[in-house]
Amino acid sequence: MANALVSIQIIPKTKSGEDTIPLIDEAISVIDASGVKYEVHPLETTMEGDLTTLLNVVKEMNDRMVQRGCPSVISQVKIFYKPDGASMDKLTEKYR
Repeated sequence: MANALVSIQIIPKTKSGEDTIPLIDEAISVIDASGVKYEVHPLETTMEGDLTTLLNVVKEMNDRMVQRGCPSVISQVKIFYKPDGASMDKLTEKYR
């Protein structure tokens, strides 16, 4: 059962000011490969699952940016943690 929602906005720094969109696309592909439920929004991506798993995905995203040559990465993370269950659908159902 999912016990957390983690929203992340990843901001990779490039060596020469290159476009970061391809890097952000790759960071989202890390989420996709993890198998966790997620939704991409204009300024952040929200994942749903076990908190430890989601934090590991955040780490993998940062690691991938460094592997791609980024000298540094800023990750702005928001966490909603509810041990008895957390759901994107439940939190947003009144807006759908």
